[in-house]
Amino acid sequence: MSIDKVFEALSSAPRRLILAYLSKTDMTAGEIVQRFADVMSQPAISKHLSILENAGLVWREKRGQNVHYGLKQEALANTLLGFVGEVCPRSRPLRRESAAAARRKTITPPA
Repeated sequence: MSIDKVFEALSSAPRRLILAYLSKTDMTAGEIVQRFADVMSQPAISKHLSILENAGLVWREKRGQNVHYGLKQEALANTLLGFVGEVCPRSRPLRRESAAAARRKTITPPA
């Protein structure tokens, strides 16, 4: 998953709304389209869903005649936490300490 793709996906207000709709449950493509019926066409929603899927933020599954979409919560959280960890100066010493602890664990296994 490319961080650039994630931030490109998050740069769009409709895509952020789609992620919010998917935050607690999966939805069919038709259900998502209905949420935007007054402001956006079905092909436009399909394009937004494709961008979200290519960024690794949503999953898609065909169930019978319907296509269901859901949020990949771990992917979104890990990407954002990783980014914040890289750019936040206060986290660098903590990450170095964590990395050192991880190295110690692999060198000397617990008794």
